[in-house]
Amino acid sequence: MSSVERSGTFRLGDLLVKRLGYGAMQLSGPGIFGPPRDRETALAVLRQAVSSGVNHIDTSDYYGPYITNQLIREALHPYPSDLVIVTKVGARRGEDASWLPASSPAELTQAVHDNLRNLSLDVLDVVNLRNMLGGEASMEAPLMVLADLQRQGLVRHIGLSNVNPAQIAEGRRICEIVCVQNQYNLAHRGDDALIDNLSGDRIAYVPFFPLGGFTRLQSSTLSGVAQSLGATPMQVALAWLLRRAPHVLLIPGTSSLAHLRENLAAAELDLPDEALKRLDGLTSLAAS
Repeated sequence: MSSVERSGTFRLGDLLVKRLGYGAMQLSGPGIFGPPRDRETALAVLRQAVSSGVNHIDTSDYYGPYITNQLIREALHPYPSDLVIVTKVGARRGEDASWLPASSPAELTQAVHDNLRNLSLDVLDVVNLRNMLGGEASMEAPLMVLADLQRQGLVRHIGLSNVNPAQIAEGRRICEIVCVQNQYNLAHRGDDALIDNLSGDRIAYVPFFPLGGFTRLQSSTLSGVAQSLGATPMQVALAWLLRRAPHVLLIPGTSSLAHLRENLAAAELDLPDEALKRLDGLTSLAAS
């Protein structure tokens, strides 16, 4: 059994994925903009992830833009039959590398077609609508566009990203939502109640920035637990997320083969009850 298989599985709609996946965002250039510094290593990371058992890759055409999807196509197409590629729409990049909303009907339709073309797919497995407009924004109009594209056979399943419970409830009145992708990790636990609520409805919860994002998690408690287990702090942080709930799916990203192997090995890490209690007790990594 590979490390990834030990993470378990969960369904995104009718698609069975291993709970430990891979996020492709970091494969593009600095600031998630432009080409990678080392294209051959980027391709090697993707191939190594899949050969290690990963069958859930998270991406978007606005990473780069277009870069990560083109790398995925070059590295992995024709794709393994069990590979699930999840992409996002609802944002675009400015010429200055800024992140801008892009949720008009024309922009969403173009984004779906761009993802299909750059990934060389006839249908997108899962499309997450990324909310760029804040907690008061309605999801109805953009989700209606995605639901129509789903009826056309271009999108298999729909998810939401960067949303609150009210927006999720609104979205579920429009179409089936198979996953929610929000920020969550040891230091950022605002979605604890939401995770518990989604569990009963068998909706996957996919934390972005599971290792802290652009600034990696740091804590004396985390480091102490890692040292006691002969693991790295990042492996412990991922193992904690895997223990959090069976519908939590992980997509840690990296552009390094060494870090990829380190991340995937987290599935083999057993957290003793005492270690879990210490980690659960962290309310702020900055203060620990």
